[in-house]
Order: sequence, then structure tokens, then C-alpha cells
Amino acid sequence: MDFLSDARHAQATRFFLEELYGEHDFRERDRQFGRIAGAIERLFPEAVALLAVDLAETHALTETLDYRLATHWLGQDPTIPAAVRYTKSWRLTGQHEQRERQLVVVLHMATELQRLTRMNSLRLALKLMRRPAQAAGLSDLQQFLERGFDSFSTMGDASRFLSAIQHRERYWIDTLFDANAATASAALQAELARA
Repeated sequence: MDFLSDARHAQATRFFLEELYGEHDFRERDRQFGRIAGAIERLFPEAVALLAVDLAETHALTETLDYRLATHWLGQDPTIPAAVRYTKSWRLTGQHEQRERQLVVVLHMATELQRLTRMNSLRLALKLMRRPAQAAGLSDLQQFLERGFDSFSTMGDASRFLSAIQHRERYWIDTLFDANAATASAALQAELARA
């Protein structure tokens, strides 16, 4: 959680933790996207539309993988240490290719957010889209896009942030899939102790 305590990266970190992986109910935002998936190009600038597509894919992957993992988690003896249960749940869930794809899409979305924040006209375009988005019943999606834009624009150069996401997530994907189960559980327990 080192990025949460760093003023430069805190807002973008919170955006990822809350807007992509948070415990919030994203069904309305997902419904909004699903309703307009075919027409999104007309309502938002192309770069923003592609970002919304990444968001939808990220949510679909995350929801599917988390549901499967939670199902395996709940099927285990609750007296087993959490890190051991999580490692076993991860491996029972499998879906290595989907985990890889999830990381690729998240990194692409973050890279695009970083690139888009350099376009001053885009922030204005997003602001001008508030009323049309509200009229079209897309305010949750609109707010998400604005929060993402704002959180990344305050960070400036995101290369350190993006590199950390890539390396940390890669480490956990490799460890949870490929390392000895005891080694993976011990690494996860050590990480949980630091949090």
C-alpha cells in the first residue's frame, strides 16, 4: 500500500482499488455500458469510448474470476489460515489465461488514462458530456470516466505506478499459479502481514 501513502499516487491508487476492484455495486454502471455499447462511439470521444470498453472487460473478468474464487473459498474449512485458503481457491479457480488478460486490460486502461490526461481538450469534452450523458441515463459511466481522468491527471508521469502494477501483479499471478503451494501461501501471508 506504499502508493496510498504517496500524495502523488494516492488518488490513482484509490481509483484502482475503489473503481475497479472495490466492494461497490457496479451493476448500474455495467448496465449503462451494456445498454449503449453499440452507440458509445457517438456519445463519447473515440479514446474515451475505448476506455469504456476496457472498463467493461475488466469488470466482466474480475466479477467472473472473483465469483469463482469466492465459491472455492467458501467451500473450505474456515479454520484453515487465510493465505492457505486463498492459494488453494486461486488454484481451484484456475483460469490462467483470463488472469493474464485481466492484467493486460488493466495496464492498457491505465496507460490510456495516462495518455488521455495529456489532452487538455478531453477534460473539457468530458465536462461538456455531463448533461448529454445524464439525459441518456449514463451518469454513472460519465462519473467513472471523469474520476479516472482526474485521478491520473494529478499523478503526472505514471510510469512508476504502471510498472509497479505490472511487476506486482505478474509476481502474484506467477506465484499463485506456479510456485509450490506452501511457498505461495507463505508469500501471501507475509504480504497480508505488511498490509
